[in-house]
Amino acid sequence: MFLEIDRSDIRQRRMSTDAAPSPGAGDITFKLEEFALTSNNISYALSGDFLDYWGFFPTEPGWGRLPAMGFGTVVDSQNPAIPVGGRYFGFFPVGDFHTIKAEATSSGLLDVGAHREKHAMAYRGFDKVSDTPSADDHAYLLLRGLLFTSFLAEDFLFDNGMFGAGQIVVTSASSKTSIALAHRIRARGNTHCIGLTSANNIDFVNTVNLYDEVCSYDDIETLAEWAPTIVVDMAGNRKVLARIHEHFGESLQYSCSIGGTHWEESRVQVDIPGPKPTFFFAPSQIAKRGKDWGKEVLNERINNALERFIADSHRWLQVQVGSGPDAVLAVYDQLTSGRVKPETGHILSL
Repeated sequence: MFLEIDRSDIRQRRMSTDAAPSPGAGDITFKLEEFALTSNNISYALSGDFLDYWGFFPTEPGWGRLPAMGFGTVVDSQNPAIPVGGRYFGFFPVGDFHTIKAEATSSGLLDVGAHREKHAMAYRGFDKVSDTPSADDHAYLLLRGLLFTSFLAEDFLFDNGMFGAGQIVVTSASSKTSIALAHRIRARGNTHCIGLTSANNIDFVNTVNLYDEVCSYDDIETLAEWAPTIVVDMAGNRKVLARIHEHFGESLQYSCSIGGTHWEESRVQVDIPGPKPTFFFAPSQIAKRGKDWGKEVLNERINNALERFIADSHRWLQVQVGSGPDAVLAVYDQLTSGRVKPETGHILSL
């Protein structure tokens, strides 16, 4: 059973009940224990064709299987190097079982199916984790992918000398990816970070206490506009982004696009003056830092940052656990309609 999304309208979804494939030589089958559903998954759906997220787990034409961060246990193995019973973290389709052609690695295993060859290694790998669940597993599922993206985005900006800016404006400041970015900016220091959010989320964003300044979208034009500034757009709302560009004018040094929490506004045609919004592709920065630092150092730095972020998240993160197809569909609908409270993190299973 899999959650499948209409690629022409991500609000339309269904549960498919296709028969599981028979494992062949070298294949393994996971049972998906739990997975996280957040606004980040909506970004995957929105970019499904542009970044080929729909190519991860092919299905019937016109439909896509939604990728999600999850824990899976190997329940069948036709690969002598990968025993049954191992527990792994990685990208899975939202479903119950998942069969791949696998290759063992030093840290876990890799999906080596022919259709995965063009995808970044970060999306194909499964990390071996403890067979015994821990108290932080739910926060790990909810926050690892978000922190991963935010760590690399902040590092990209720093690696480029902040494009001459000393101030960052972050849209969708209540989203978990934005909070992770603010956490990284605060950790490095020496950069003024402004969080933009809806009026309804002002109190929550202030409670998170990671932004130097919090402002509602209604009040963008009240921000001081003279300082050299970068905007990191997690919302994907082109009308809001145009207002930010217009307000900061020549002070805006760089415009970085990452998310689409305001996805219904992302296709609105609006002229955006100043620097062209540039999409941030995390795997490119992974590859660069892998060469600069070595994979072991890169992984160590990301893992240390994640550990600190998870510890800090206990102040504000509220985990809700659900199971079954109806629960999965309900949370997906809440995400596409923007009805999930920012402090809530959903952990699900089928």
